[in-house]
Amino acid sequence: MPDPVRLPYSQLDQLPDRDPEETAEWRESLDAVTEAAGPHRAAYLMRRALEHTARTEGTALPSLLETEYVNTIPTPAEPEFPGDEALEARITAWNRWNAAAMVTRGSKLGLGGHIATFASAAWLYETGFQHFFRGKEGDGSGDQLYIQGHASPGVYARAFLEGRLTEDHLDHFRQEAGGEGLPSYPHPRRLPWLWEFPTVSMGLGPLSAIYQARFNRYLEHRGIKDTSNSHVWAFLGDGEMDEPESTAALALAGREGLDNLTFVINCNLQRLDGPVRPNFKIVQELEAQFRAAGWNVVKSLWGRAWDEIFARDTDGALLRRLGETPDAQFQTYATRDAAYLREHFFGANESLRALAATLSDAKLLELFQTSRAGHEPRKVYAAYKAAVEHKGAPTVILAQTVKGYTLGAGFESRNANHQMKKLTMAEFRTMRDVLELPIPDSALEGDQVPYWRPADDSPEMVYLRERRAALDGPAPARKVVDKPLPMPADKAFDALKKGSGSQEIATTMAFVRLIKDLMRDKETGKRWVPIVPDEARTFGMESLFPTAGLYSPRGATYDPVDRDQLLWYKEAKDGQILNEGITEAGSLADFTAAATSYATHGEPMIPFYIFYSMFGWQRTADQFWALADQLGRGFVIGATAGRTTMTGEGLQHADGHSHLIASTNPAALSYDPAFAYEVAVIVKEGLRRMYGPEAEDVFYYLTVYNETKVQPAMPQGVEEGILKGLYRFNEGTRPEADSPQLQLLASGTAIHWALEAQRLLADDWGVAADVWSAPSWTELRRDALECDAARLEGEDRVPYVTRALAGAPGPVVAVSDWMRAVPDQIAPWVEQDWTSIGTDGFGLSDTREAARRHFGVDPQSVVVQALAALARRGEVKPEAVKEARERYGL
Repeated sequence: MPDPVRLPYSQLDQLPDRDPEETAEWRESLDAVTEAAGPHRAAYLMRRALEHTARTEGTALPSLLETEYVNTIPTPAEPEFPGDEALEARITAWNRWNAAAMVTRGSKLGLGGHIATFASAAWLYETGFQHFFRGKEGDGSGDQLYIQGHASPGVYARAFLEGRLTEDHLDHFRQEAGGEGLPSYPHPRRLPWLWEFPTVSMGLGPLSAIYQARFNRYLEHRGIKDTSNSHVWAFLGDGEMDEPESTAALALAGREGLDNLTFVINCNLQRLDGPVRPNFKIVQELEAQFRAAGWNVVKSLWGRAWDEIFARDTDGALLRRLGETPDAQFQTYATRDAAYLREHFFGANESLRALAATLSDAKLLELFQTSRAGHEPRKVYAAYKAAVEHKGAPTVILAQTVKGYTLGAGFESRNANHQMKKLTMAEFRTMRDVLELPIPDSALEGDQVPYWRPADDSPEMVYLRERRAALDGPAPARKVVDKPLPMPADKAFDALKKGSGSQEIATTMAFVRLIKDLMRDKETGKRWVPIVPDEARTFGMESLFPTAGLYSPRGATYDPVDRDQLLWYKEAKDGQILNEGITEAGSLADFTAAATSYATHGEPMIPFYIFYSMFGWQRTADQFWALADQLGRGFVIGATAGRTTMTGEGLQHADGHSHLIASTNPAALSYDPAFAYEVAVIVKEGLRRMYGPEAEDVFYYLTVYNETKVQPAMPQGVEEGILKGLYRFNEGTRPEADSPQLQLLASGTAIHWALEAQRLLADDWGVAADVWSAPSWTELRRDALECDAARLEGEDRVPYVTRALAGAPGPVVAVSDWMRAVPDQIAPWVEQDWTSIGTDGFGLSDTREAARRHFGVDPQSVVVQALAALARRGEVKPEAVKEARERYGL
């Protein structure tokens, strides 16, 4: 890993040096020490010198994590630019124009849109599209592009220029209801042939990009696919870096040396409401943060107009002034006249005043209003080339730009430009002149600004097509190659369907046993991707350690402390398990990369992410939404589920609501299996639906429990009910011919409370109760909603839950280890009298029995609720309810 505090020699060489001879003597001295006593002695002397300097009064000690506020790559060190800069400038100008036109035309319908972001970042994207970003027509993977969400109009404009979009498409920007519109931001589910990654939920893009780059290495190291030519590019805003997720995994990328990853941070110094760091410098802050995490940092700040000014800065006064000027003040300089600049920037000292005296007003305005490295393709190209050629560490490019660049003085560097959604026709005329576009005045006389596209045989279009052909086709692009996986043999599933005999096992362990068997399958076993946030032993998965191994790009560089034990902690370069440490966000980013590998790389993988159910959806619901948007497939396992099964852990571990959160995600198929055989049926169906010939873009959420129980054998004919969400598990016996009857519905571990309540009702109260297993309240509701919609169109469809319970006598009482809102999802379609009981409120620490009595869901409480439901119907005496409460001590 490269030294994160190393200052590039190219940057040292461009700093002002009043005594080059003395500098050379210092360098020669250090070289001599290194040669005579080794690098460690030289480093020791440097540290002691810095300590001495720090103690010297009035001596400013430079930060080892920050360099001067100048370009990392000076102009003389820039590589030769390989393209036709004039043609690329015209192509970029067309994209700027069409992006602004599209948003402005949409704004007339009140739809809004963002203009200023792409205006600042146009060259950051265009340089990549012309020279770096690989498409999928080569190895099928290409590069992965995480586009900054607010820059999407620019990508649509380029797709229009390439012929991938039409004017009609552009005119349906943000008009998706008819099915043909363009989504506001990168949304793969809405535009699945173009977008690969949803990025507008701030912070998720950088987090996902890191784990995508890491997963690319995982695929390569495990021999699934050679991804060595794939590069991950994440385009981010400097304001977006405030999100905790944006920087959460920087250390991972640095630690694992992900040199297949580049962050490009558009440092226009503005977020949505104003400056990113009004009183500080965001570029310097980010540089220190990334260097400390082990990244290679390339700063691309100043355009060529600054070169001669820096050359005249013989005493470093200009560099010091730039370094001490806070971002908010620098934004002010970008909007003021030359007199203001002379007084407030250059008036700081005599050296600066003398420097300003040599500059014309026009030159001053150019420096502060437009001359940024992010607007010059040669400097952007130099930064990108340095990034892709750097080995051993990821690279971040800090590119300085002007937000709203080329949109006119009313937009550029203005605090409000994020909310400015359109240009006037006069502003378009000014923009046309600035961009030197051949659009006649006659085309700008109406009230609708036109789109503009060169002829197909024009030099610009020929050049554009040639560049993309050389880079393996269009980008961004999402491409799905049908590659169904064969179904595993039934043997693994049949083992759970047979039950556990007299042995008690938890459904968590049943699931792990099933997956362990499936990972041995010769055809598909290698495609399973187990993902755990540092709780594998809690879930009984340590048996996978020595067989599957834990993925580490370095293997194991140590002698494991438990190497002589059967279940030793085996790290390997080709390890299959991703044990991410204590990070649900990182684990889900892993899951997303694996769950979408079928499209990103044409290689379907079968991830399962297992976690404390409390810490999955609640912490990372936004990522689950992005997973759905990205059309991910796989199994999400909420282990140690329920509000009352985690004895002793208390409120923060007690999950009674993840199924309710999951129910809001349209792509999540949620199940709460009660028995091991239900787990087997659901997983088998999930493999068919997600990886079979007609693969669906869904993912499964299963909750499993750590409470050991005897697992029964699977009754005949229940598969359909398991998958649809409800079946009769046990038909109660009637103590007498005229005994009152009712139906007990339960999911997950609550099935055991219902079965005990069934016995108590029969023995103590002469009531016959049927017990139903409800593996999915959510799927029952979705089916019912679909039936309601179909009936509006004249179809005679009855919801499955209604049909299943049709004719079942007595009221229905539903119980689960979840809050009542979970089973209440199906209440409107149950024709019988409905009662639900659940674990509403906060969790608490105690025994399972005490916790269930507290929430009123233990068997005795179920009996009381059942008697109350019968009493309301006049089928038992009201006094029975009070008597039951007293008998059971409630």
